[in-house]
Amino acid sequence: MKLRQFAFIAMLLVAASIAGSGTSSPGPMPPNRPAGNVEVIDLKGLRNIEFGDTEAELTRRGVLRTDLDACGPVLTGHDAVSPVFVEDRLVLLWVGDPMRTPEGITAGSPIDEVWARYPSVTRLPAPQGTHRLDGLLARSGDRAYLFLHDGRTVRKTIAGYADWARRLFDEGAGPC
Repeated sequence: MKLRQFAFIAMLLVAASIAGSGTSSPGPMPPNRPAGNVEVIDLKGLRNIEFGDTEAELTRRGVLRTDLDACGPVLTGHDAVSPVFVEDRLVLLWVGDPMRTPEGITAGSPIDEVWARYPSVTRLPAPQGTHRLDGLLARSGDRAYLFLHDGRTVRKTIAGYADWARRLFDEGAGPC
């Protein structure tokens, strides 16, 4: 793996943890909220973006912008999503409110709901003495959701390849 990519990933997790992992949601998606207002992130990716896609392919399709003054590439039409690429391949997506998993987990969801919807979730405690958030890793094959939380509610969701999600958590990286 290129050193630049590793440094970028490390920077991403640190920045998210320091910033409290973004804005919080008032809670889980209300049951009467129209489904069209919320986009679903699943373990394949988003509706037009899949894990494993290359930066070049996403740019060619007009889905990825690299010409903006941002800390990294930006997904067109996805303001609440930060992509993470390793060796030109999309490996993770950091998502915020109003994005949700197919099981309904979003920023602001109580962590009890994560345990209820993902019974085999693995607890990932943040290192003592840091300002990082704890994690819950819900793995399915080579993919996973990593839910960063404050002990009560989900603050940020990361989806993608399980090994990269775990490595990102262990290294303390985050989006800028």
